[in-house]
Amino acid sequence: MIKVTIPPPKNAILSPNAAHNLMARDRHISEIAAHGRMAWQKTTGYNQRSRGETLMGRWKAVIGPKLKARNFENQKSEAKIGVRVLNRMTELGRPRFERTA
Repeated sequence: MIKVTIPPPKNAILSPNAAHNLMARDRHISEIAAHGRMAWQKTTGYNQRSRGETLMGRWKAVIGPKLKARNFENQKSEAKIGVRVLNRMTELGRPRFERTA
């Protein structure tokens, strides 16, 4: 089951009935207050969601919003080619580190 995680705004406060019935939003707010936003992002997996959204945005900007092929086998091939293109572009922009000493 996929769990939707929406980050609360920085100025969010607990709901009035949080003392009796702690909802997911209230748990997120209290965890952020106790451990910080970065720790909350790590424990909830929000970073993965953000990376996925960024990747899909990059795909739509570079490749386009939809596949052009009509049948499923050709769509799979088109998607594989698109993934290779994006991976190659990312690789070209990534610095390479070499030990010199």
